[in-house]
Amino acid sequence: MQQYVLVSYDISDQKRWRKVFKLMKGYGEHVQYSVFICQLTELQKAKLQASLEDIIHHKNDQVMFVHIGPVKDGQLSKKISTIGKEFVPMDLKRLIF
Repeated sequence: MQQYVLVSYDISDQKRWRKVFKLMKGYGEHVQYSVFICQLTELQKAKLQASLEDIIHHKNDQVMFVHIGPVKDGQLSKKISTIGKEFVPMDLKRLIF
């Protein structure tokens, strides 16, 4: 079953930051600087984490995973509120490999 996962990262080196950003583009929707919303199965999440483990510097960088809940029609828009520009989730199924 796919889960919505918010992935946020703080990478201290610009070169590593770009590598993380490029990797994350294949897994979810870029919603803010260094923040993605992904629809992931447990296997996809494990693959993403393994790839990130190889990129980041463990003493200086941080990647945070926030589990939002199961993927269901319309559910994400009920769990995320914004001030200012509205968040409109896109269909992430076409992004995840």
